[in-house]
Order: sequence, then structure tokens, then C-alpha cells
Amino acid sequence: MLKKNIQSDTTEALKSKNSFVLGVLRMLLAVISSKEKDLRYKENLAKEPELTNEQVIETVSSEIKKRKDAIVLYEQGNRPELAENEKKEIEVLKKYLPEQLSEEEIKKMVAESIGKTGATEMKDMGKVMADLNPKIKGKADGGEVSKIVKEILNKK
Repeated sequence: MLKKNIQSDTTEALKSKNSFVLGVLRMLLAVISSKEKDLRYKENLAKEPELTNEQVIETVSSEIKKRKDAIVLYEQGNRPELAENEKKEIEVLKKYLPEQLSEEEIKKMVAESIGKTGATEMKDMGKVMADLNPKIKGKADGGEVSKIVKEILNKK
């Protein structure tokens, strides 16, 4: 399971005294633990449930997105050292995502979804994204996918 990999990598980082990686992984485990507690509370379970691999991937993706947003803000605020730190954290977190789709693969999947949903204009974008999301979850950035969908639909 992915959570177990993260835990063992945390132990390795601790043993090798890699404080940067250790900090990032501890933060990730804290977020995962928090989500598990939320799940337990929402479903009123007796014992704490474990997140599935898909839920862990969603969590990692969410943490990467937060860092990308922070990078933009740090760069606007003229704080390149903080932006660089966020970029390094993203590199550590990416290790726990499935292999990312290339732009060509995304375009191919978008074209298939447009054909499948019969989308012809921008107002059909929601249908295309609804069809695509389960296929790309964790494998591509949603912002990049929506940009490609807009591009293709605007050409039609």
C-alpha cells in the first residue's frame, strides 16, 4: 500500500538524517492521518479506517497543487528562495504519484472523450471533463487537462 511506502520512506529519511525529506513526508503523513480521522468521524466508525491508494494519491495531488499555488505567490512576492523550497517539496511528493501522462496522451484522451460525449462547443466542456476525470485522476494535472479541452473545443 502507498501509505506504507511513505511510512517506510519516512523511516529511511530519519535513519539517513535527511531532514528535508523527513519534514515533507511527516507533513504528508499528518495530512493522511487527518483525513483518516475525518473519515472515521463522518462515518461514525469504531476504529480508524485506512485511506485507499486512490485517496492517498488524491491527497498527494492536493498537496502538490497547494505548493504550486504557493510558488506563484512567492514569485509574485519576490521570494525566490521560498519558491525554490516549494519546488523541492513537489519533487519529493511526485515520487508517490503514478506516472504522469504526456501532453500527447492527454490530447488523445481529450479527443476520445469529445467524440464520446459529442461535444462541439465550450458549453459542453463539463461533459468532457466529467468523462475524463475518472481516467486521468492522479495521472495528470486538472488545470492542464482543462486547458487542452478548451483549446480543442475552441478550434471546433
